[in-house]
Amino acid sequence: MIAEHKAVRGSVGVFDVSHMGDIRIRSGKQPGGALAATQHITMNDASKLAIGQAQYSAMLYPEGTFVDDVIVHRLGEDDYLLVINAGTREKDINWVRENTKGFDCVVEDLSDAYTQLAIQGPRAAEVVQKLTDADLSTIKNYWFTHGAVCGLKNTLLARTGYTGEDGFEIYVPSDVATSERVWNQVVESGRGFGIVPCGLGARNTLRLESKMALYGHEISDKINVWESGLDRYCKMEKGDFIGRAALEPAKTAGVKRTLVGIEMIDRGIARDEYCCCDERGERIGVVTSGSPSPTLGKNIALAYVPPPFSAIGTIIYVEIRGQKYKAQVVATPFYKRPKKQAAA
Repeated sequence: MIAEHKAVRGSVGVFDVSHMGDIRIRSGKQPGGALAATQHITMNDASKLAIGQAQYSAMLYPEGTFVDDVIVHRLGEDDYLLVINAGTREKDINWVRENTKGFDCVVEDLSDAYTQLAIQGPRAAEVVQKLTDADLSTIKNYWFTHGAVCGLKNTLLARTGYTGEDGFEIYVPSDVATSERVWNQVVESGRGFGIVPCGLGARNTLRLESKMALYGHEISDKINVWESGLDRYCKMEKGDFIGRAALEPAKTAGVKRTLVGIEMIDRGIARDEYCCCDERGERIGVVTSGSPSPTLGKNIALAYVPPPFSAIGTIIYVEIRGQKYKAQVVATPFYKRPKKQAAA
């Protein structure tokens, strides 16, 4: 797993993320219905998307807590693709269908139609460019295009990912023969760059270093937008959407807990759901995700703590097998990818 993690940070890795869900929302009888539906069920402002652009967003319950986080892609004039999490796929699809009933749109579950491969790392663009006729240099982060990939026409290539690195996610037909052929061609294309097939363990440590939320950990049906620190993606000014009415008073009331990054000072690993406490041993919060960081060589974690404990440098303790282990609050993300150096 450490080798996989380091390959993505240093060169390139490939992940099979076909378990993710894909929901298409397109026009019904009249154009405009798909946008109206997407605006109603997501918190970011989909009206700002150009065709070929994507945005990070989330679907909220009326209480302002999370159904799931999503990436919204604008495929066409009134045509959107929502990419959702694997573990919440059925729940999400049912929720979308239920909450778009009043809109003039068509909702399609395309989850089983596509194999989704994520090619991630500083050399990812070079690997993918060898397999496609699309000019990847023109695709900015969180934009996408359609082109031939491994001879498959009209394939969606998105400059997105869940690792904190540059990379592409490609969507190819899900039949076994096609999926295996594309996977093998990606691996072959990346051989000269030392490409490594990666699993979900490496994906988790990569996203943790980059402070990317995972459903059931940093976001859930018990955590609201303000607590999660994802409010920069929540566009209250766009008009009404599910969850907005509860978020107004919640903002005025202020948060009782906030998400912070911590780094262990004592030897010990802060694991998911371990208790955070103060010097007296009183429980103050909980670890949402924790692991050794292969990039930094330190033990890191994300945790919810009360605002008075959230300042950088604050000492807190993590309870590990009944013992208190010292940690401190640090700046996040723990890792930021280096800016590309301009050619000399």
